[in-house]
Amino acid sequence: MRPPYSFEHNAIGDSYKMLLCMQLDSCICNIKKNGNKTNMGHNPYSQFDSAELILRDQLAIDRTLLANERTLMSYLRSGVALFIAGVSIIHFSHELWFTITGFICLPSGIITAWFGALRFKKMDKAISVVRLKLSNIIAAE
Repeated sequence: MRPPYSFEHNAIGDSYKMLLCMQLDSCICNIKKNGNKTNMGHNPYSQFDSAELILRDQLAIDRTLLANERTLMSYLRSGVALFIAGVSIIHFSHELWFTITGFICLPSGIITAWFGALRFKKMDKAISVVRLKLSNIIAAE
């Protein structure tokens, strides 16, 4: 049976379109099977053992921690760049509007670095909570 939707023939995206149609057919079948109810409470990881997820979870937490540190460094880099730009603009400016722009860059750089540090602390605390829960799961097994 052909689905009620179809795409025009195009050599570039035929395989992608076919995959999309198959996924839509699968979703429609699942909705019909469940009586128009979506299975929002289903755990997508229920097919794995909890022991298989432990290493994967630890590696994911490590990647998240490194990403958080990279984000902090980018905030600090942006803050320092804004601050140095402000100092340079003030030093070499000969017009009032240019000096005002420099004075705007100074607090902008400080605020950017401060915001990055606060965001890092917030995310680091959240990552620590997840890591603690994971270590409790490992200790329980």
